[in-house]
Amino acid sequence: MRPLLLRAGELTPIEKAERRVLVLANPGHGLDKMQASAAIYLGMQLLLPGEWAPSHRHTPNAVRMIVEGDGAYTTVDGEKLPMQRGDLILTPTGLWHEHGHDGNAPVVWLDVLDLPLVHYLEASYHVDGPRQQVRPGHGDAVYARGGVLPTPMGERSNKAYPLLRYPWGQARAALQALAADQPDLQAVQVRYVNPETGADAQNILGYSALMLRPGQTLTLPVRSPAMVFHLIEGAARVQVDDQGFALAEADTCCAPGYTPVTLTNRSTDLPAFLFIADEAPLHRKLGVFEIRG
Repeated sequence: MRPLLLRAGELTPIEKAERRVLVLANPGHGLDKMQASAAIYLGMQLLLPGEWAPSHRHTPNAVRMIVEGDGAYTTVDGEKLPMQRGDLILTPTGLWHEHGHDGNAPVVWLDVLDLPLVHYLEASYHVDGPRQQVRPGHGDAVYARGGVLPTPMGERSNKAYPLLRYPWGQARAALQALAADQPDLQAVQVRYVNPETGADAQNILGYSALMLRPGQTLTLPVRSPAMVFHLIEGAARVQVDDQGFALAEADTCCAPGYTPVTLTNRSTDLPAFLFIADEAPLHRKLGVFEIRG
């Protein structure tokens, strides 16, 4: 996809497109629907040096998983959030957000939205807005230590989304520490959550990061929600029922619900790190979540 995305950058000025995205549309759902699963939209977005994608807000929730490059940023609700490979950045429903690039090389990220569901509910819209005024804010530093929350005068944050950027360096270190602390643990996995409540970072889709030890094969329990796998580092193989996919860094694949999935680290020397998005929060809220084995 990368050559096609860079070609799109040559052919389509940001002033004309506003957002330059190649959609990962699952043909099983119909290409016109632009969805990877029943509730997940995926797209690869490109921002070139010096570009600025104007401010807007919309009802679907979105996250950005940064794939490559540095020097770009997203401003969400007035907080400027740097983009570095492996970072997870939230742009929750209703919050103003825009993208800018002060670096000197292309920046690419994976967009994950709950757009298919919000569109089905006829609740999807977006509103354009002026450039945001950046205010001081470093939520990723304030919430960088587990078990420690900012509570001025004993009051906790009343924000629905107090943490907007989850740096990859912190998540990676947590996975490595977990693997070292529990050498017999099969699924070395951390979940991205709201640090004030412990609930999922967003209401409809769930996000996590998983580490495969060198040479490890991990069979996941069969679950009702669909899942997306994006390889941040290393080399992996994803077996979905009777179909297998060899993933290199920055590759993405999707597995439907109620389907056996096996993950294998193709390297015997280095760990592999995957980002996972799934529909579990939605299934739990609807009472249809199911897990087998």
